[in-house]
Amino acid sequence: MKEVKSKDSKLNLVLLGAPGAGKGTQARLLCDAINIQHISTGDIFRKHIAGNTELGIQVKEYLDNGLLVPDSVTIEIVKLRLSECKQGFVLDGFPRTVLQAQALDELVNIDSVINISVSIDKLASRLALRRVCHCGKTFTAPNLDVKSIQCVCGGKAVQREDDKQAIVKRISVYQSDTAPLIEFYQKQGKLFTVDGMQSIELVHQSLYSKLFG
Repeated sequence: MKEVKSKDSKLNLVLLGAPGAGKGTQARLLCDAINIQHISTGDIFRKHIAGNTELGIQVKEYLDNGLLVPDSVTIEIVKLRLSECKQGFVLDGFPRTVLQAQALDELVNIDSVINISVSIDKLASRLALRRVCHCGKTFTAPNLDVKSIQCVCGGKAVQREDDKQAIVKRISVYQSDTAPLIEFYQKQGKLFTVDGMQSIELVHQSLYSKLFG
């Protein structure tokens, strides 16, 4: 992995990991710690879905079936968002295919890629317990009967539709389409891995330590 000189430097980072690995949570913690922008394609898509835009209608159909949104759509959205990030960013949910990674390399230099490694066998149960608020904060329900959790923002964290309907499909798509990115970024010398089965705090500490020593 290429060395990152300083936490005060402009950093362009990518987070990789299977659905339920905790990418969104770790991205937000990292952005707060080093004051860079969080780019979540999932959040962007959900805003369009909530607004019932033309893009949102198309995206919802893909997500409800556990499929990835087409590269052409995702790349254009990311390109626009990148232009707004002057102090660096953490990309969460993009790239998801080698084609997207190649397109990203043409748009911007990526300093480091963080792979959050989790047990695939345990992901389905973790996703089944996940509850997400409209503000983006993620919670783990104590059991499957819990329908919603009160969030600190005043909203309610509920089970995402794509978590509920297509857990196994999403993991399968990750293994076939997204896992090859690990080798892609290893060859570039930009990738390091942290154990995502630790607590949220320990994952963050491991990630921060590997970035800045």
